[in-house]
Amino acid sequence: MIVPVIIAGGSGTRLWPMSREAFPKQLISLTSDHSMLQDTVTRFAGFDGVADPLVVCNQAHRFMIAEQLHMVGCDGRIILEPCGRNTAPAVALAALEAEDDSLLLVMPADHVINDANAFWQAAQAARKAAEEGYLVTFGIRPQAPETGYGYIGLSGTTGENGGPVAAFVEKPDLDHAREYVASGAYLWNSGMFMFRAARFLEELEKHSPDVCWAARKAHEKRKTDLDFIRIDADEFSRCPDDSIDYAVMEKTDRAWCVPVECGWSDVGSWGSLWETAGKDDHGNVIGGNVLGMDLDNCLVRGESRLVAAVGLRDMVVVETADAVLVIPRERAQDVKAVVRALKEKGRDEAALHRKVFRPWGSYECIDSDARFQVKRIVVKPGATLSYQMHHHRAEHWIVVKGTARVTNGNKVITLSENQSTYIPLGEKHRLENPGVIPLELIEVQSGSYLGEDDIVRFEDRYGREDGL
Repeated sequence: MIVPVIIAGGSGTRLWPMSREAFPKQLISLTSDHSMLQDTVTRFAGFDGVADPLVVCNQAHRFMIAEQLHMVGCDGRIILEPCGRNTAPAVALAALEAEDDSLLLVMPADHVINDANAFWQAAQAARKAAEEGYLVTFGIRPQAPETGYGYIGLSGTTGENGGPVAAFVEKPDLDHAREYVASGAYLWNSGMFMFRAARFLEELEKHSPDVCWAARKAHEKRKTDLDFIRIDADEFSRCPDDSIDYAVMEKTDRAWCVPVECGWSDVGSWGSLWETAGKDDHGNVIGGNVLGMDLDNCLVRGESRLVAAVGLRDMVVVETADAVLVIPRERAQDVKAVVRALKEKGRDEAALHRKVFRPWGSYECIDSDARFQVKRIVVKPGATLSYQMHHHRAEHWIVVKGTARVTNGNKVITLSENQSTYIPLGEKHRLENPGVIPLELIEVQSGSYLGEDDIVRFEDRYGREDGL
């Protein structure tokens, strides 16, 4: 049985402003109607011999990950990393959770594969090598001398079903990339793997015992939290921050590479999305609410309002509800510097969209100033916010759709459309949706401090202690 292992812990800063720290690249829809995570977990749904996936993710994204899996009918297990420690520890946790003889097919959640059948055929070749004890990596036949990818050097005995790895090469400069592509002996390193769970742990213990030891200790002390597997934070924090290539693949003598041509892209920037997406007759990639005139080789997306673009060449323009990015396509990698500058300035746009998702629903800031904030809140049917209070703000709730059950101090009241209630500063309160349709309300906050960390929780259905 093949167990897909989906690594979903990335932040995707190079796809800002659509990708944010609190709502990263794998959770957004870029190339289809589904998110990149949903496309990944359903990629092999129609093939025989594939088990439900193991998803390894940041605990801050757990409810959004679970909701997206539920939306596509996926019953996979979700392993929560208490902190980011790169791919080697993440894969180790999945291997420890799986049965020893399971064949793990490791895939990042934020890659595009346009030809799933071609990748499945490559996976069958990889399976044969993995069953013989090899650690298999998938190499992508290069389309150009790309400097943004690592490369895998092939041995002289590589055949149609792959062969031993001769060398792993870090991201090269342009001259070396041209040499690699011209030689025909190098492939792009896709970051996808297949091996038996127990076999990987053996090689990890041999070559990176500190990673293996810390992952084992953290996994042994795991707890079940709702539908999540929560890894011990203290033990996992001691784990070295190593990639699977550095920890194992570059050191083992059992590395095997299977070549594959499957329309793969890591969508690492707006430039790479432009390269892989379908284009119009002028080389443009247009998405959303866009009016384009006299454009050539541009990527333009309008997410929340009309974007009118005229006379542009080789540009990227991306609009969201609270930010607009305009950058030459050849400098798309510099978006990282934008995000870094936003963080240094303490700007919320680095981490949050205007619409923020929570396990009970979502909220969206409509307007704000020094001492007030107006939000649109949507509560899913049957969902309940935590029983809480605030030290620095009062709240006024107006129901615009559905039914609200409100605990306000010692009173419990039911509100319907156009009714409202006032929550004084310091009063314990709770909001519930007892109905069968989403509850929508407007919340007006007023006070000296309106930050999301001004929440004291007394009870919470979702077991949250991290403010999310």
